Amino acid sequence: MKPTIGRIVHYTNLGDADGKYPPTTQAAIITKIDDPADPDGKVTLKVFYPTGIFDCTVPFSAEPKRGHWSWPPRVE
Repeated sequence: MKPTIGRIVHYTNLGDADGKYPPTTQAAIITKIDDPADPDGKVTLKVFYPTGIFDCTVPFSAEPKRGHWSWPPRVE
């Protein structure tokens, strides 16, 4: 699929360095396509946490991966 502004995706956060808070997956909305020709698929996201909304620019990963965005899994 091709990322477009307004699409809902998943963002896997970094967690913390000591492992007390492991990475978790959060809902996010694509707000900017940084460079459509970029092979990393970097986009800017609005990430929705229970404690607030945050902005970040991250690359794409086909599978959930720390610090990356991915497509939500298809449910059939």
